[in-house]
Amino acid sequence: MEAVWAAAAAGVGTVWLALVLGLIVLPSALGVSLGISEAYMWVLVKTLEWATLRIEKGAKKPRPQRPKTSNGIIERDETPMEKDIARLPRVNFEFSDIFYFCRKGFEAIVEDEVTQRFSSEELLSWNLLTRTNVNFHYISLRLTIVWVIGVIVRYCFLLPLRITLAAIGITSMIVGTTVVGQLPNSSLKNYLSELVHLMCSRILVRALSGTIHYHNRENKPQKGGICVANHTSPIDAIILTNDGCYAMVGQVHGGLMGVIQRATVKACPHVWFERSEVKDRHLVTKRLREHVADKNKLPILIFPEGTCINNTSVMMFKKGSFEIGGTIYPVAIKYDPQFGDAFWNSSKYSIVSYLLRIMTSWAIVCNVWYLPPMVREKDEDAVQFANRVRSAIARQGGLTELPWDGGLKRAKVKDTFKEEQQKNYSKMLVKNGSVG
Repeated sequence: MEAVWAAAAAGVGTVWLALVLGLIVLPSALGVSLGISEAYMWVLVKTLEWATLRIEKGAKKPRPQRPKTSNGIIERDETPMEKDIARLPRVNFEFSDIFYFCRKGFEAIVEDEVTQRFSSEELLSWNLLTRTNVNFHYISLRLTIVWVIGVIVRYCFLLPLRITLAAIGITSMIVGTTVVGQLPNSSLKNYLSELVHLMCSRILVRALSGTIHYHNRENKPQKGGICVANHTSPIDAIILTNDGCYAMVGQVHGGLMGVIQRATVKACPHVWFERSEVKDRHLVTKRLREHVADKNKLPILIFPEGTCINNTSVMMFKKGSFEIGGTIYPVAIKYDPQFGDAFWNSSKYSIVSYLLRIMTSWAIVCNVWYLPPMVREKDEDAVQFANRVRSAIARQGGLTELPWDGGLKRAKVKDTFKEEQQKNYSKMLVKNGSVG
């Protein structure tokens, strides 16, 4: 009896693997679509539209619509500090003058602009996933049944399928780059390396049920350049590599990630740093400049924010990427949270639990815009250049531009930054005549 069950299981496994390879892996590797993803997305969109209508009909009163760029619980006065300071008395100080700063302080305590960027964006309507908006309550039996069916589909069908595709993609990446890495340096090796990276990235995108819309492909990063993009998730690199190859920049890791890094660097000029090297900014800059100087090497892919942001904002760009020289190719990435939350809160979720959340979502849908290349102007320092690139990415992606350092996700505000704000405040007081 056990032999019969084992044979049956082996047969099912063989059929399952054959279907995955024939209907998904092979078309993905060749860049061909059989229309399965399109049909799945059509059914998904119609289902979510129906669920939204059911929720609206079941709600006793309409809920206020919040702006997409904010999930705040307080309304902020966006008046610049300079204008508020200008309203203060020009000669004598009054106790009521501090009310403005008290209000700003309370707003920062209740909900500051930084920490809310490190939590998932709240949706305006339920997307039939576990994570939902805070206003959702039980609506109807029919909607509950649809949700239960969705759980069964996501965990019993999509999850095994996606794990299978991810395993095939990662294994193919390791084996393919290892084999190509044994070849002598030549144009053939570079071609095969790019081919392996592109094919494996396409398989991994299918493992996420990814639907990606690329815009303005004429602005795609060229060899010898630097591609910079806003950062939401580790899958950002896969999303971009699905449409072209890049030389990755990052720190050396252990475990499975370390195996992938050691395999890929044999075939592609990725720039991996040891932990001790990362602390030496001059050494990092030197290695990146050497890479950019070779116009035959792939463009470098860098995420200047240095940490993942929840895709509602773009935070401060580290200036190091803009001191290297060469042409900067900005890229804006905007995910649609209706189908799945791509943001990785590394302080809350491990990489394993994050991948489980991603693979049990409906899909990963995003838009990628290639912006016109930008170069540093003569009278422009690295910080100003970084801010100009960040502004272009924020405008194109419909993201809020914030001057704060993403490092505040794990660290406190530096004393030098506090002192700088105090100096600016005192200068405004003197300028407006409130002091002296």
